[in-house]
Amino acid sequence: MLSRIMPRFLIGTLSFLCHVVNTLFWVVPIFLFAFFKILLPLHAVRKILDNLLNACASNWITCNGFIIKISKPISWDIDISGELSTKDWYLVMANHQSWVDILVLQHVFNRKIPFLKFFLKQQLIWVPVLGLAWWALDFPFMRRYSKSYIKKNPHQKGKDFETTKKACEKFKTIPISIMNFSEGTRFTEAKHAQQKSPFNNLLKPKAGGIGYVLTLMGDEIDKVLDVTIDYPNHHSPSFWDLMTGKLDKIVVKAKLMDIPEHVQGSYIESSQQRKKVQQWINELWLAKDRTLTEIRSTEDKQ
Repeated sequence: MLSRIMPRFLIGTLSFLCHVVNTLFWVVPIFLFAFFKILLPLHAVRKILDNLLNACASNWITCNGFIIKISKPISWDIDISGELSTKDWYLVMANHQSWVDILVLQHVFNRKIPFLKFFLKQQLIWVPVLGLAWWALDFPFMRRYSKSYIKKNPHQKGKDFETTKKACEKFKTIPISIMNFSEGTRFTEAKHAQQKSPFNNLLKPKAGGIGYVLTLMGDEIDKVLDVTIDYPNHHSPSFWDLMTGKLDKIVVKAKLMDIPEHVQGSYIESSQQRKKVQQWINELWLAKDRTLTEIRSTEDKQ
């Protein structure tokens, strides 16, 4: 391992450069296949190209994992209950503590379930190289409007749902995993206090994104993968912490479960349905909060 022969700063620099090279290597075929998908908009051709695009993305993730492994060993505590398959559709729900969460989820579930697709903020399309790569891989970009903005611009109401609808239509052709951070933002103590969150270790979950997916893809998705992530020695690590090896332990607890029938329905049109979905997510969050408390209490005793 490089950590045995190199100082932390050099490990981080070398690891970061390797990630950049790996990204530039894989985005070339990703852009190429995406170009052909635009050029040849035939259903059969698009399906083949979608599979090739997802294969490139999976290889990209595999190489990223190898770079992290040779830089500094990380102690992974992974517990997954349930039998996973790359041939099924999944709704993946997780708590959100750090940008590292995305890399962790990709690493843990790579080649175990279909390639993870995230709903991204519209501004992220301008991230150099990665923004176009996410676009080429059909990651949906969401433009969220505040209630005050909608009041001033009522014609924009429902635009976020239309974006989700278009994305979900693409997701029906081949199995995928739709990832959602229900908290909507990364956990911090300041946000926790501002929200007056009823959970000890989590922010309040929002039901909108999940409700949209359940409404639009209820025929394809019947499984939810409920994931709890924790970094026992560093609860909010940065990407640089991962690169330099400061992040030395990651805990991932995942539970596969059926999506209850009572939350499947028209989230958009029914206020009762919205309440049912929110209540279901709140129940999942209560269990997730207990899991995090157990993980951290166990670490404190060691």
